[in-house]
Amino acid sequence: METPKRLFDFIDFMAAHRPLDNAVNSKVNGIWEGFSTTEVKELGDNCSAGLLDLGVKPGDKIAMISSTNRTEWVLADFGMSQIGAINIPIYPTITAEDYAYILNHAEATYCFVSDKEVLEKVRSIESQCDKLNGVFSFDKIEGCENFKSLLSKKPTEEQAKKIETRKAAVDPKELATIIYTSGTTGKPKGVMLSHDNIVSNILASQERLPLTFGKAKSLSFLPLCHIYERILLYLYVYSGTRIYFAESLETIGDNLKEVKPVVMTAVPRLLEKLYDKIYARGAELSGIKQKLFYWAVDLGLRYKPYGENGWWYEIQLKIARKLIFSKWKEALGGNLELIASGSAALQPRLAKVFTAAGMTVVEGYGLTETSPVISVNDIRGGKMRIGTVGHIISGVEVKIAEDGEILCKGPNVMMGYYKDKEKTDAVLKNGYFHTGDIGHIDEDGFLKITDRKKEMFKTSGGKYIAPQVIENTMKQSIFIDQIMVIGEGQKFPAALIQPNFDAVEAWAKKEGISLPQPSSWNSNIQVYTKILDEVNLLNERFGQWEKIKDIRITPDVWSVQDGHLTPTMKLKRRSIKEKYLNLFESIYNL
Repeated sequence: METPKRLFDFIDFMAAHRPLDNAVNSKVNGIWEGFSTTEVKELGDNCSAGLLDLGVKPGDKIAMISSTNRTEWVLADFGMSQIGAINIPIYPTITAEDYAYILNHAEATYCFVSDKEVLEKVRSIESQCDKLNGVFSFDKIEGCENFKSLLSKKPTEEQAKKIETRKAAVDPKELATIIYTSGTTGKPKGVMLSHDNIVSNILASQERLPLTFGKAKSLSFLPLCHIYERILLYLYVYSGTRIYFAESLETIGDNLKEVKPVVMTAVPRLLEKLYDKIYARGAELSGIKQKLFYWAVDLGLRYKPYGENGWWYEIQLKIARKLIFSKWKEALGGNLELIASGSAALQPRLAKVFTAAGMTVVEGYGLTETSPVISVNDIRGGKMRIGTVGHIISGVEVKIAEDGEILCKGPNVMMGYYKDKEKTDAVLKNGYFHTGDIGHIDEDGFLKITDRKKEMFKTSGGKYIAPQVIENTMKQSIFIDQIMVIGEGQKFPAALIQPNFDAVEAWAKKEGISLPQPSSWNSNIQVYTKILDEVNLLNERFGQWEKIKDIRITPDVWSVQDGHLTPTMKLKRRSIKEKYLNLFESIYNL
């Protein structure tokens, strides 16, 4: 069989040439349940037959809303795509109102949901969705048709022929999925991606991930409704990597120890939390153990790949890995070698320290509209540079506009926004997709992202502020969990800060300070002064006009559920400002 050209070809390719025993695994009632490549293909065919019985036609849209990654997601995706139906993944955490908007805008005919909570949200707006013919649940839920009913019968001879006919009719240039991006304002935009968009991206990205067929394991927990984790899923299938779906974000630690993966994906937020947790444990040590811990961390923060620090550093690093970093690795399963980071800017210190510990972090860059990868670091052949997002992948062209915006052209660039020519024309110009990100390519071809074009602002003095650069630097303080730089049109930049509550409480305990409830920390002079001191220390890295002059401490943990963050963990700047408008106004005496 030739190289895959359509999404469902990946399973067919693996079943024919590289079948695995437990290719896809989920935990069911506390026990890992695995399916072989052959079983995945057979159950996918059953799903196709079940959908044919429902009258699903080529081009019909089927929504998938799952609160966790699971085997059913793979079977449904495979089953619908090979008969020409279009997968509409939806973030489970968005509002019921947005559910209704997407289901209606996409004209979804069926909807697959994971659990009772998601089902209840769908039921609350189901009457508003005229095209929706039915809902199937992955979990067993009373009063809802179960997804297994679509898998219960093998295709008849007639259905098998029809499936093959449908498969043959799917053109790689045709629409495969519509992914609704979680914008910070307005209604979600439906990004149309073809089979060719995604497949070209999988094949080009696979060149950068050195995975040994049949030997590697992966742990998947970033949402499959986002194209980032989804292309990794297909890539794992293609490279013969066994896939294990984590139960939830809360169980990642346990699942890492059970699965012992070689590779996983992450967003910077997860790596930040892992590092803070490890650092906090180190701070609890005493005597020589604590000194060794801090020595190893300091060594890790000075890490450079390919032995650039010289032989003496490499000898020390071997000792640090044996004495300290081996325990870090063991806490994450013991076999983790590769962490692919994307979705947001990664602090270089995190890439350095985890890579020094033997768990190489490769940072990449892309958008939903680019399927998503535009560039990614490669640990082989000297093609990794920490602080950049790597070289451009093969087949993709990037140029930098006069104002610094990154423009992209290639087979990975979307077909357009569904039912929105105006927004499509605004970003697709002269064959290039305008990313909205600012960056540059250095003399060695490494791409570096500096900020979002729309997020840069001017102070009243006319000075430009790039908030992401400042925010990423400030989060190097263990006391700062989240931060948003503000000050557009004002005299100076300031910041709203969600502190690391555990770190602040540990500091207060050590100093013998009695703290009030976190809700009162903003008015507590000791907490305010401590965090401002941290900010001022890091301020030294910036020009006078960029330095944060004042801060306000927010009482909440910033979360997706409460509207602080998008599902991909980016700041919802307008929402955060509205939530803490009183704090914003108190800074500028408005």
